[in-house]
Formats: sequence, structure tokens, C-alpha cells
Amino acid sequence: MCLSVWSYAQDNNKEMQVIAVDSSRMETAADSTVRSVVQQADSLPYPNSIEMAFKPDPKKAVLLALVPGLGQIYNRKFWKLPIVYGGLMGCVYAITWNNKTYQDYSQAYFDIINDSMDTSLTPDEWHDSWQNFLSSSANPEDYINNDQFQQLLQRGKDRYRRYRDLSIIIMVGVYALSIIDAYVDAQLFDFDITPDLSMHWSPTVTPRTAYSERMYGVNWSLKF
Repeated sequence: MCLSVWSYAQDNNKEMQVIAVDSSRMETAADSTVRSVVQQADSLPYPNSIEMAFKPDPKKAVLLALVPGLGQIYNRKFWKLPIVYGGLMGCVYAITWNNKTYQDYSQAYFDIINDSMDTSLTPDEWHDSWQNFLSSSANPEDYINNDQFQQLLQRGKDRYRRYRDLSIIIMVGVYALSIIDAYVDAQLFDFDITPDLSMHWSPTVTPRTAYSERMYGVNWSLKF
């Protein structure tokens, strides 16, 4: 009896030692697996910073558009810059040229009126401003008191003054449109414009009822 008990205890002790050895091996294998996974994870490259989608601010676009072209640059609509600057430069040229021509006509009309009223002046003392509008073969004495020539200078003065003022108004309009364009572009920057524009049609038949005859037609639908 004592021998059997002692033998059973030895066998049980051996089994416990085997189980302990196996569990320690499993823990070592698990630790090595975890370390391998961590090392592989550390070796992976870090992802680049995620860039947020660009969305312009309408208020900022309007403030920048006070300087012509900056609103379009902020909205990344670079192809509109030639339109904005071309329109403004054209208006500046028109204002400059019309104003210069207006000044020439105005000075000529003012001088010819004074020269015609001052009888003490000799032809050599007459102003050159109105004589520059005559041809090289014309005699200034024939035009000094010519009412038609004076009216011609007056009409030219009024016409180019009107052209100058109109050019200023157009320039202000182009400037205002550039600001409005920058605001609308920023406001509708992410507006979804679907390219699916289609039209469908199909024949239809309306059955006969007690109140109407049978009718034939076409069902037409437009998708946009």
C-alpha cells in the first residue's frame, strides 16, 4: 500500500513538471510572437499627414478680391486672371485715351473762343491748340470765327468726356464683377454638378373609362 501511494505521487509529480515545462515554453513562444509583431509594426513607415480638402471661405475671398485678382487666386481659379486683368487694363487704357482726347478738344474750344473774342491779338499770337485740328494747308484766319468749326470742337469735347465717364463706369463694373465672382466661386466651390444629363421617352396608353376614350401618347422625362 505504501509503495503504491509513493509510486502514484512520483507519477503525479512528473506530470506536473511536464505541464509546467510546456506552459513555460508556450509563454516563451507567445512572447517571441508578440515581440516579432511589435517589431514589424515599428518598422512600418508612418502615414503622411492627412490633408483636408480645400474649401475656400467666402468672406475671406471677398476681402482678398478687394485687390483685383487675389480672390480668383485664393479660389484657385487661375484661368480667370487674364480676364480680370485684361478687362481692367482695357478700361484703364480707354479712360486714359478718352481723357487725353477730351482735354485736347476742351482746351482747343476754350482757346478758339478766347482768340475770336480778343480782337487785339494777331494771328501769330493765336493759340496752337485749336490750330492743331486744322490741316496743314488750311488758313487759321478762315476758321477763327467759323461757327461750324467751333461747334465741331465743342461736340468733340462733349463726346470724349462722355466716353471717358462711360469707361470709368465700365471699369467700376468690371471691378465689382470680379468681387462677386470670387464670392460666388467660394460659395459654390463644392457644389455637385453631375454630368448625367439624359432624356427618356416611352409610349403610353390610357385605358378607356366610362368618362373618357382610350388615349395614346408619349411619356417624356428629363434627368438633370
